[in-house]
Amino acid sequence: MPRVAIIMGSQSDTKTVQQTVMILNDFGVEYEARVLSAHRTPNELAAYVDSLEEKGVKVIIAAAGGSAALAGVIASRSLLPVVGIPIEIKELKGLDSLLSTVQMPPGVPVACMSIGDWGARNAALFALSILALEDKAIRNKLDSYRRELAHKVRKAKISL
Repeated sequence: MPRVAIIMGSQSDTKTVQQTVMILNDFGVEYEARVLSAHRTPNELAAYVDSLEEKGVKVIIAAAGGSAALAGVIASRSLLPVVGIPIEIKELKGLDSLLSTVQMPPGVPVACMSIGDWGARNAALFALSILALEDKAIRNKLDSYRRELAHKVRKAKISL
């Protein structure tokens, strides 16, 4: 049963979202991924989002570029937490995606990560943090992950 739903606005978003999937796989968290567009397939998107709570999904990750309305449209239809990944596209280097995702009106919040691969990794980690509120095994894995990050920093050697 998926605990995380990943929705991408376009097939081309899969390259960035691989970073999200890699982390969810490392943590052993089930997910479901779909390509659905807020603009091109609004009815299918609505039906899918409306079905997620019944499936047991706890967090939705939405990745979109350009006008990036996807996360906001999803948040308008669901009370589940929505984490947005702004996808970098060549025209404005992802700034348009970032602003579209982060600038939500009061009452329809979306957690917005950074543009591109870093945002994709952080979206997975943020979703895991939400799941860790009720899942001690995920919490323990996150704690180990953070300790390993700290260990790598402490053992770094500098040669100038």
